[in-house]
Amino acid sequence: MLLAKQPLTNINNESSSTIFARQIVLSGSVQGVGFRPFVYRLAHDLNLTGWVQNCMGTVNIHIQGSTENITHFTSDLFAKKPPLAKPHIETNQLVDIESFSDFCILDSQQDDNSIISVPVDLFLCDDCLNELTDSTNRRFNYPFINCTQCGPRYTLISRLPYDRINTTMAEFELCSACRAEYEDPNNRRFHAEPVACANCGPALSFKDNEIEFINDNAQSLKQAIIALDQNKVLAIKGIGGYHLMCDATSTDAVLKLRNKKPRAKKPLAIMFPAPLNRPFEIADKYVDLSEQDKAFLLQASRPILLVNKKPFTKLSAQISPDLNEVGIMLPYSPLHHLLLNEFTRPLVATSANISGEPVLTLNQDIEKKLAHVADGFLHHNRKIQRPADDPVYRTIANMPRPMRIGRGMVPLEITLPFKLKHPVLAVGAQMKNTITLAWKNRAVISPHIGEMGSVRSLQVFEKTITDLQTLYAVNAQQIICDAHTGYTTSRWANKQNKAVHRVYHHNAHASAAYFECKTDENIMVFTWDGTGYGEDGTLWSGEALHGKPGDWKRAASIRPFYIPGGDMAGKQPWRSAAAVCWELGVEFNHASLMDFSSDLPLLKQAWHKKINSPQTTSIGRLFDAAAALCGVCSVASYEGQGPMELEALANKLNTHIELPLNKINGCYVADWEPLILALLDTSSSRSEQSSLFHHSLAIMLLQQARAIRNDYATNIVSFSGGVFQNKVLTESAISLLEADGFRVYLAEQIPLNDAGISFGQLIEYGFKQAQ
Repeated sequence: MLLAKQPLTNINNESSSTIFARQIVLSGSVQGVGFRPFVYRLAHDLNLTGWVQNCMGTVNIHIQGSTENITHFTSDLFAKKPPLAKPHIETNQLVDIESFSDFCILDSQQDDNSIISVPVDLFLCDDCLNELTDSTNRRFNYPFINCTQCGPRYTLISRLPYDRINTTMAEFELCSACRAEYEDPNNRRFHAEPVACANCGPALSFKDNEIEFINDNAQSLKQAIIALDQNKVLAIKGIGGYHLMCDATSTDAVLKLRNKKPRAKKPLAIMFPAPLNRPFEIADKYVDLSEQDKAFLLQASRPILLVNKKPFTKLSAQISPDLNEVGIMLPYSPLHHLLLNEFTRPLVATSANISGEPVLTLNQDIEKKLAHVADGFLHHNRKIQRPADDPVYRTIANMPRPMRIGRGMVPLEITLPFKLKHPVLAVGAQMKNTITLAWKNRAVISPHIGEMGSVRSLQVFEKTITDLQTLYAVNAQQIICDAHTGYTTSRWANKQNKAVHRVYHHNAHASAAYFECKTDENIMVFTWDGTGYGEDGTLWSGEALHGKPGDWKRAASIRPFYIPGGDMAGKQPWRSAAAVCWELGVEFNHASLMDFSSDLPLLKQAWHKKINSPQTTSIGRLFDAAAALCGVCSVASYEGQGPMELEALANKLNTHIELPLNKINGCYVADWEPLILALLDTSSSRSEQSSLFHHSLAIMLLQQARAIRNDYATNIVSFSGGVFQNKVLTESAISLLEADGFRVYLAEQIPLNDAGISFGQLIEYGFKQAQ
């Protein structure tokens, strides 16, 4: 059956010798971006005949005509492609001429041999935004307006090929007006699968403690805006899940959200109004934005970017307490635009979830699980097939670096530097979890799943694994997991009836970094984070590894110390402070930590006996110790709070403490003792202490890199691990290294933190397989 068939100029009057036919197969981002109608119009303009068809992830084209016109056609496929299309040619070959008098679009076809690519969720394009705000347009103020250049994709696809019947829009039957647009290849809504209008599509509903239920778009929006203006906290359903939203300029509203969730101090993301043609008119009043920042925020995924707050900003100080930066984003759905344009002020837009778990997506779940947090609920009845949290970036060394990949970017599809013998699944670590599915020379990284300590996280983890294998028609035959047997992901892997390969945590970090270096040479990677199981059975986290995937050697580290309470130290930085003091034989009696004085004698006894006090080389825990000793943070309400607040205090990095460097068993071990003793000197300000700490670690890193270069003649340096999300430390280290002649690389695609572990596990496995 033909989806679209319109006569083209007949070319049969040309000499048959001037006519030939080509079969072109394109993979990549070619579905859900208006590619077929683009091909149709291009063929029409060039007086060509044949057909175009969606298969499982590819677009197949049969094109006939003159040599000159087909040459123009193949060139224009790339030169004039839709803005969001990213085509890759799989085949382009001569085929037999068939009898066609026109060019048409065929029904989609399933093909097991196709190279599947799953379309990602997109922002609201300017054309639709213009219609949304045009009172004469039939989709004026319709909260689900979209076209082939915008709207949800991944979060509503139930299976491929990407056709309406295979999405959560299947239950909404098109009205005659929408169907006419949907079937017209010259219309920008031709096969825009989520297309609808107020007469036939999804709708909003609203409820709170005072209003039982409103089932009307206009009234639901009105009540939501009234509630936000009254300092209420609302749970609002978006594309990949719910947000908790409130007035970002109202401290009362923000504190209400914090107290109810509870979320004492963890930074909250903000969404700014972005009027058509003036997207930064309001944001510019609150935050400092460079032209690079603005270009990044305007990309199709509409990510969150950490930027500096302006002095005396009207944003509530409770948005990101004791920090200089705030995470901001622009509206990416029509519902967001309608809310923000009417509200005219920035809104907090934080993930609606139980802390650490994946974002909630079901109407009934949000009311049940977050009824104690939200004063009201703005729902809609378009089902979210799978969650996708917002992506988060921070600019480090003049480039936005991913801290979390998510909606609009996932599934993140990557071409591998090797070819796998069997499909494999890498299941990541315990924190900030993602999974990576890989086969042949392709890898697909999932959206952010989160911390793996809850039942729901495990459920979403398992569903994500099933989803990716179903969408890409791939069945993983082997599993890769972390070497730490206590991780939820490792325990899950060992319960599957499949071969399991274990990868050490920091080898995975180093391998992910190696991939982004795009080199065949040996490199050194500094892998600094909170904790990770090392080859000697201790907790590594302050290492430099030398080599390449499949052949890493520990080349540098720091003096180890024992952490009283083990994992508890991540939430209680004072434990790390106690550990380094006791290690040095110094009494631990810091005035700001005396709330815990009654626990200290028993804790110290346990520490002496090494009971529940594992050995570590963690730079992350050393940062915690510094934060506590400087009086910045003794007890953390969120992961990394102490180091983040310590970083915010760093100013001029013009002094440092030289740390002794000793070669022990082939490994350059830095001794932090002089630095800790300096931090115990309370005559310096917190800012001076923070600057001293950061600069001293950067100098230490340089010294270790020099020593490794002398031993191995290796000049390439990279970083991986959550510590290197610290802008002050990382930029200082890069500057020092480059001035010393090193080539330095920092990730642009893969998160530095544990969200990059699953991909790193795959790279490590793949290189070992090739050996």
